Amino acid sequence: MIIRTTLAAAIAAVVLLTAPGCAVQRGQQTVGAYVDDAGITTLVKSRFVESKLVSAASISVETLNGTVMLSGFAKSLTEKSAAENIARNVNGVKLVKNEIAIRP
Repeated sequence: MIIRTTLAAAIAAVVLLTAPGCAVQRGQQTVGAYVDDAGITTLVKSRFVESKLVSAASISVETLNGTVMLSGFAKSLTEKSAAENIARNVNGVKLVKNEIAIRP
């Protein structure tokens, strides 16, 4: 019983000490900023799903320090613009880089 408890405590300690380090591997941001960026990405993607103008499956969203990068393919200039406008209107977004290509 004591061995099981000690083993569980050791595993928990290893996980708690290594997990926060995974979030900030690049050394470019704090854990708090990483969480904020993940929230922004999730909000943008969910608004894409709600929108009738944007195909959420065709557009990728990445966020770093409040800068949102959109990439993928759109069917028209209207869809590309709509995706950018949706991203700009999410709280916490500082800048949007729109690299969406329009399919011919």
